[in-house]
Amino acid sequence: MSDARLGVLKTYKLYIGGKFPRSESGRVYEVTTSKGEWLANAPQSSRKDARDAVVAARKAFSGWSGATAYNRGQVLYRVAEMLEGRKDQFVREVADAEGLGKSRAAAVVDAAIDRWVWYAGWTDKIAQVVGGGNPVAGPFFNLSSPEPTGVVAVLAPQESSFLGLVSVVAPVIATGNTAVVVSSESAPLPALSLAEVLATSDVPGGVVNVLSGRTAEIAPTLAAHQDVNAIDLTGADPALAKDLETAAADNLKRVLRAGPHDWSQTPGTKRLTAFLETKTVWHPTGSLGVGGSAY
Repeated sequence: MSDARLGVLKTYKLYIGGKFPRSESGRVYEVTTSKGEWLANAPQSSRKDARDAVVAARKAFSGWSGATAYNRGQVLYRVAEMLEGRKDQFVREVADAEGLGKSRAAAVVDAAIDRWVWYAGWTDKIAQVVGGGNPVAGPFFNLSSPEPTGVVAVLAPQESSFLGLVSVVAPVIATGNTAVVVSSESAPLPALSLAEVLATSDVPGGVVNVLSGRTAEIAPTLAAHQDVNAIDLTGADPALAKDLETAAADNLKRVLRAGPHDWSQTPGTKRLTAFLETKTVWHPTGSLGVGGSAY
């Protein structure tokens, strides 16, 4: 009996609504290493796939945004636990995608997992930073609190297949939004593997939806979609970003503009606050009459 065997090649799929469909169009495209060596066939998403992902994200929004911030933090931390357990796989995928040596790729993956933990810790703290009581001239309490924007389309960085990906996805869902993520076009495999981690953690289906394919084909559908509330243009080149901003203006989407990023730096709270709305409530102070109480 021969010791030789054929390896089992992995079939990568999209992640929409907690399920793993192939592209609606049936298309795939070749993913190669930085040296041009074949790695896998990734699904090439269609405009229909993008619309399906938006439907799934909208369906999941009420449950996810309605969860307590503490609970969201627990769920995000569980994702970090699962990433830690599959670290070797991500090291291989990042090394192949970005042309890094094993030790450098391992450092990038460690940083990405730490970044996920960092955002998990912010879920129940961001309201204290950006919310609060406002002084007013009258017998009222005036309180401001942050609320999630809604469905956010995220164009993941093209050059940072995992650390950059985590840095743009985690803050969106940490604050109660749901996401439709377009992975790096040339290096989608870490994003598609992240989807497998999300599916086996406690993140409800539809909270994060992952599409791979041609960014210039998928992104215009998301930018023009009336049920998408915001878009992160990080993964778009300047010409595409300009067109997407124009399309996004049709329903007054929030837009996070593209720009150079050093993903290794501590991110701060910019991305946590980028897709938050502020709700302000007025409440009378003092006696409310018979049976009333002071607040």
